[in-house]
Amino acid sequence: MGRLTERVAVITGGGSGIGRATAVRFAEQGAVAVVVDIDAKGAATTVELIEKDGGTACWFECDVTDVEAVDSVTKSVIERYGAIDVLVTAAATSVGKKIPDTLPEEWDQVFAVNVKGTYLWMRACIPLMTKGTGSIVALASQLAISGGLSNAAYIASKGAIVSLCRTAANDHASEGIRINCILPGATQTPLLDRSFGRFKDPAPYIERSLSRHPLGRFGQPEEVANAALFLASDYASFTTGTELRVDGGWIGG
Repeated sequence: MGRLTERVAVITGGGSGIGRATAVRFAEQGAVAVVVDIDAKGAATTVELIEKDGGTACWFECDVTDVEAVDSVTKSVIERYGAIDVLVTAAATSVGKKIPDTLPEEWDQVFAVNVKGTYLWMRACIPLMTKGTGSIVALASQLAISGGLSNAAYIASKGAIVSLCRTAANDHASEGIRINCILPGATQTPLLDRSFGRFKDPAPYIERSLSRHPLGRFGQPEEVANAALFLASDYASFTTGTELRVDGGWIGG
């Protein structure tokens, strides 16, 4: 028996990075992994990886900022599987700029994907979640606590996710729905690669980021996925409204 046997888990941003690793890990632990991503090819690849190992999964192409699309997908999941037990919101974007350089439309896009996308999926799933065992895990960032450089919109959006999870956890604790977030450090994902790729010479920035992690390396998506598994499962049955740091020691270092 896996930690998530027979539970239905929706993972946004499941087409790559931490989202993909989480979907694969959850399926290994017995969950039905519902992979949601605006990148249909990436989502389909994640499902192929899961099914190749004998897991159960499906995918939906969805813009997490589109309320009608979000509601449609959740309706389809209920029709197909009869329940939503777990939600992981991993879809994210960034522009990597200081405030004066960030265009208003760029700011809005980052908040739309990162914050509105988290809110819309919570809004759609909470009324449908299995009471008593429902669990939501949102991906924030250690930067929400420590701050950072040249990434104002992204860092502000991740701080908003932390606050959103705290208040949502209080609002829905009486329903037996737990809501927590993870604060990853720099994790080896396509998003991190794109972040460093904005610099003409990324080497100094990579070195600086590595130096902020006392463990001396970047995280792997699978390491964050293991934290998500803990929070989603009954092993964290007395844990809600918290931030789990998976940051290589960044904040404490």
